Amino acid sequence: MNAATRQSLAEQPVSFGARPAVRRAKDVALGWIIAAGGMGVIVAISLIFFYLLWVVLPLFAGASMEARPLAAADTARTRFLSMDDVGDVGIRLLDDGTAQTLDLATGEISGELPIPYAGTVTRVAVVDPIAGALALALADGRVLLIELDYEVSYSAAGRVAVPEVGLPLGPEPLVLSDAVLNYRALAVRSDESSATVAAISEAGELLVRRFQSRRNFLTGASSLQAGTLETVPLTGVLGAPASFLLIDPAQRWLYLANADGDLAMYALSRNGPPELLQRTDLTRGGAQLTTLDLLLGGYSLLAGDDQGRITQWFPVRGEDGTFSLRNVRSFELGAAVVSVRSEHRRKGFVAAGADGSIGLFYTTSARELLRTDGGAAAVSAMAISPRGKVLLVERSDGTQERYAVDNEHPEVSWSALWEEVWYESFDEPDYIWQSSASHSEFEPKFSLMPLAFGTLKAAFYAMLFAVPLAIFGAMYTAYFMTPRMRQFVKPTIEIMGALPTVIIGFLAGLWLAPVLEENLAGVLIILFGLPLAVPAFGYLWDSVPGQLRDFVPDGWIAALLVPVIVLVGWAGIALGAPLEQAFFGGDLPHWLTVEAGVDFDQRNAMVVGLAMGFAVIPTIFSIAEDALFGVPRHLSNGSLALGATPWQTLLGVVLPTASPGIFSAVMIGLGRAVGETMIVLMATGNTPIMDVNIFEGMRTLSANIAVEMPESEVGSSHYRILFLAGLVLFIITFVFNTGAELIRQRLRRKYANL
Repeated sequence: MNAATRQSLAEQPVSFGARPAVRRAKDVALGWIIAAGGMGVIVAISLIFFYLLWVVLPLFAGASMEARPLAAADTARTRFLSMDDVGDVGIRLLDDGTAQTLDLATGEISGELPIPYAGTVTRVAVVDPIAGALALALADGRVLLIELDYEVSYSAAGRVAVPEVGLPLGPEPLVLSDAVLNYRALAVRSDESSATVAAISEAGELLVRRFQSRRNFLTGASSLQAGTLETVPLTGVLGAPASFLLIDPAQRWLYLANADGDLAMYALSRNGPPELLQRTDLTRGGAQLTTLDLLLGGYSLLAGDDQGRITQWFPVRGEDGTFSLRNVRSFELGAAVVSVRSEHRRKGFVAAGADGSIGLFYTTSARELLRTDGGAAAVSAMAISPRGKVLLVERSDGTQERYAVDNEHPEVSWSALWEEVWYESFDEPDYIWQSSASHSEFEPKFSLMPLAFGTLKAAFYAMLFAVPLAIFGAMYTAYFMTPRMRQFVKPTIEIMGALPTVIIGFLAGLWLAPVLEENLAGVLIILFGLPLAVPAFGYLWDSVPGQLRDFVPDGWIAALLVPVIVLVGWAGIALGAPLEQAFFGGDLPHWLTVEAGVDFDQRNAMVVGLAMGFAVIPTIFSIAEDALFGVPRHLSNGSLALGATPWQTLLGVVLPTASPGIFSAVMIGLGRAVGETMIVLMATGNTPIMDVNIFEGMRTLSANIAVEMPESEVGSSHYRILFLAGLVLFIITFVFNTGAELIRQRLRRKYANL
């Protein structure tokens, strides 16, 4: 080829056809696909967050009431108001014992209900406002218990509720005393097997009589047999005559109080007079007691005074086993309290003030949900529907109002979720999660603290087990292990990460937990012995003559640890039984519980730590090993060339350079441990308690959601609080991952120049 030809060829442009344009198009398309995928992930996470927020936000919405005036009532004094479930019809009991039916669409009187009694009614006492139970004191001193109820039926015309009067103890009045007495106060409680009638006579004596139910086995008929009349003088018990009298539903305690707020608490006995347990003052600063009622369940007292304060009291068991009333929480109405009515199915109540104001309150969450302005006539009677959707109010000027109440989630407040709450029948405030029970009088306990604590506890013990093994294993595998051995070890550990967590949880709960309980002493010896045995073996190996060490190729020394680990495991199990017999009576778990005061559960945090650590190790190991192995060789070779030892090079050069990757591995493992569900669900007792004890279980946020979500009612407070638990878990992982990324970027910038 001559010079002219070469020149001609050199001047011709080199053509690769359409390849540059195709490559450019592919790069642009892949760039858009990657960007779209990244944006899709961000959008998906954002949608999850906003959906959780959308479900949770109604929990913190306040209550509202919409009033609708009804027809004015007559001027007769209303003793008690009642209504059916949905607030269509009601019953108005007058002070003389007359029962009128009300059409709550208009407020007009639609008829009267016959009450079978003989004689004049001298006093009407509210026995149980939730059940509509009332006690009528007759002129001859006898007491008739009636119950206002509604017979509901459905037809083509729709739902029909027919008011009716029931006689739960039969048509015969109860004889409290043979003498004809007028009662200053009256209280009655009954159940299927017994009834208790108590009254305060005009002479100032407390009269109490028990009635026991007896069934005839031949006829099946039941009757009440009266017990002994117990008479208790009240002289010197209270500073002024008592005007309030209550009996709890279990018929264990009797409360009597006067207008000055002095209260006496008695213990009722089946065979003997009431025993005075405590005297206390329900009011402060000279306030006068205006109302005294029982909250749903009858365990708590609600005391209202003329200064607008409503206090909740309930019996608390002391160290000596006796009960005493304690003031648990207070609410402010802003005006003298004239009436209090408890809700039928929740621990909330409605209070009315002398200035005509109305307040909605909830005890467990310590919330004032709503308070209307005053200025209207005082409330003379009110009733709330069993579902809590309708409030019926009758005022002193005869006007009536029907309120539509929107109060879906009164149980929720910051204090109820995250602070200690003093629940009924508990000795002190505590963090409790107990979302349901078998009866409607249950006080839901929605504290998220034990769940959040259990989540962090499970993650802590899992990371305590996993991080040292994973990081040290990654350091040795990446830097010291021979390539041939690494090709076997690394894939084996990574395959462990593919094992389903449900299998790990199944094995941990049904196999590992019993094994640990039966060999607890030996397992503890192994856990403490291995960290000592491995360095000791390394020290002894370093003391072995070089001729013997040369028989083991470089990078294969780790294989010598296998018999050491097996030997320590065998020694721990072999020594555990005799040591347990010699020092702990042959039963270390029992000794821990009885002698050391450390509770022991078979499925505990140690089981979770081992099982979940086993699941987390592959993730941490794989990422950390890749980070260590990816450190450029010229850095470590340069350090070795300058005279540093392999360990000095690892600590001073390799670890700092790989620290962003190692930190990412730890944080990803922590995120895995925090969000783990199946292992903690199957390997713990699922007990929502707050205790760092490694021998006790816990309940995590994720496990709680998995356990209770199928049983929760859609839209209920329980349902939304479970979504709130998911939102809290989402925020915890987001904070951890964001903080980890910030620290990782800082480490990357710090060691980028190595």
